Order: sequence, then C-alpha cells, then structure tokens
Amino acid sequence: MKATPQVLLTRLIHFIRQNKREHTNPITIEESYCFDPSFDIHCSMREVIAAMEKISVDMILGEGTLGLVYRAQLSTGLRIAVKKFSPNCYQGFMEFRSELETLGKIRHQNIVRILGYCVSGHERLLIYEFFEEGSLDRRLHYKPRSRSRSRSPQLSWSPLPWETRNKIIKGVASGLAYMHDLEKPIIHRNVKASNVLLDSKFEAHISDFGLARMMEPNHTHVSTQAAGTPGYMPPEYEDGCAVATASGDVYSFGVLMLEVATGKRPNFPVYLNDKEMSFMEGVRTMVAKDCHMEMLDPNIRGCECSEGLKEAHVKEYFRIAVMCTNVIPQERPPIRDVVELLTQIFT
Repeated sequence: MKATPQVLLTRLIHFIRQNKREHTNPITIEESYCFDPSFDIHCSMREVIAAMEKISVDMILGEGTLGLVYRAQLSTGLRIAVKKFSPNCYQGFMEFRSELETLGKIRHQNIVRILGYCVSGHERLLIYEFFEEGSLDRRLHYKPRSRSRSRSPQLSWSPLPWETRNKIIKGVASGLAYMHDLEKPIIHRNVKASNVLLDSKFEAHISDFGLARMMEPNHTHVSTQAAGTPGYMPPEYEDGCAVATASGDVYSFGVLMLEVATGKRPNFPVYLNDKEMSFMEGVRTMVAKDCHMEMLDPNIRGCECSEGLKEAHVKEYFRIAVMCTNVIPQERPPIRDVVELLTQIFT
C-alpha cells in the first residue's frame, strides 16, 4: 500500500531531526564527487542539509523502500532532486553503488543526469537535475482536487495529448537503445512510468538505476537476482529466472507503451464483459478484436491537440507494443529496431 503524504512527512521529519543531531558540529563530508563542473558539492551539500529544516510535504518528489527523493533549491537558484538512501541498509548501499557505476559514466539526452554524490557517516545522498513536470506516472494518473491549490509544478495536471505521449515514448526508447548499445550494455531492469521524468518540454528522462546492471561485451544477459515491478516485469522474471536481459527491458517498455496509450495502470486488473483479467490479457483480447481506438485513454480524445489522431497510427503503435510484450523473449525486437519503427509512424 502506498504511503500517504502525512506518513511521508513523518518519515522525513524523523530524518531531519536525526540529521540535526548528527550535524550539530560542522558537517563532515567524508567522500564526495561532482559529475558536473558547475556544481560545487561541498558548498551545495551544506545548503541541502540546512534546507531540510524548512522541508514540507510539497518538497517530496517520491518515496521507495530504500529512502526518499525530495527537491531543494540552492542559493544559486539551481533546483535539484536529492535521493537519500536508508542508512545501515545493505540493499540501499548496493543501489547507491549501482547508480554511481551506471549514471556516473553515461550521458544521453533521455537519461537523467547525476550532478554529484556525498557520503557522510551512514548517510548516502545522490544529487540529480530537477524536472519541472515530475514523473510520467504523475502526469498520467494523478489529478489534484483543486488546481487553485496546486502551487507546485509537481501537482499541476492536464491531459497529455497523443502527440506528447508519442514524444515521451520515443524518448524512452532512445534512452534504452543508447544503454543497450554501449560497449558494456546496461540493463535497467525497472522500466516503468514512475522512473520516467519529464522536463518542461515533455522530453523523457529515464531515472532510478538502482537495479541496473552492466553486461560484459558480447554477452546477451547478466546473471543476477531477478528484480522489477509487478505489472511491468517480464514473465520469465516472474517465473524465477535469475537472468537480466535486454529483452526483459523491451518487455517492460512495451508495457509502458500500453500504459501511456490506455491511461491504465498495468498492475491493476481490467474488466471486459464483466470478466476480470490482467492488464496484458485485456490488451491482447482487445487487439484481437480490432478494438484499438476503444482502448485509448479517454483523456486523449478530450485534447484539442489530438484532433489529428489517425487510426492507422494507433493500430501500428499497439502492434509494436504487443511485439515488445511477446511472452517469448527471443521474439521481442531489439529496442534499436523499436526506435526505428516508432520514428516511421510519427514523422
């Protein structure tokens, strides 16, 4: 069950008090590094910790089993996202290390940029660039009760037009293709809507590389503990296969494509003719009945920018998504081929 904002704030207040006790003396930064020359990690970290005394619910960007992500603004005016990993947690340490090993070495317009990190005692903080529109998950599924009360850009909401959704999906595919085509390919292992961040121009940026793994050159998979998120996880992972593959990322991406088009969460059941079935079963049933347009998120039709919606494009979109979610891993296309197919539709 997802934690409420009040629960999140309680956790964060506990963290703040803990930091205030630990840092009554001048802050000791034991290890730090800047991946961006414009970011002074030593001065900025002192600001980040000081800013936590004024933290509020609307500063919380997300939460996970291993910590919180919140936003902060430095004296330079730079807004940043800070991920604080739970202290004294082995899994937290492993995810911290994984993010550094991957994000610290790659640069791509569709992958979140890490600015730096800091280790102080048991605390481990990662600093990222901040994205105005928040996560794709929020933009698809979260609608505040009152716009007038939503001062934070993280809480603003308006339906995403079909063209914007296509732009986001192509961005995610491009980022994954870059990762998979590296000399040492990176398998993300947790592609999902909440791990796609959007900037002010709705460019997609893949985030959260805590479960990511690097493969040795010419290897098609990497042995590791299976991981992922229910609904997005490929069936071979769910069956206990401890092998992370590029085709596993392709499956999760295909699920994301379907979520973006339908506006439905893939971990929730759907109902067709009063029969309950999984999200993927429902999609395959509707595709077999040639009901592509009926599957589209109703909000898409309500967008003025989506008036030029073409049924042929929608059908091809779903065809590609279904290919990506083939239950047979070997039958899924490489993500670089998916990028080409998507480009052919929407150019």
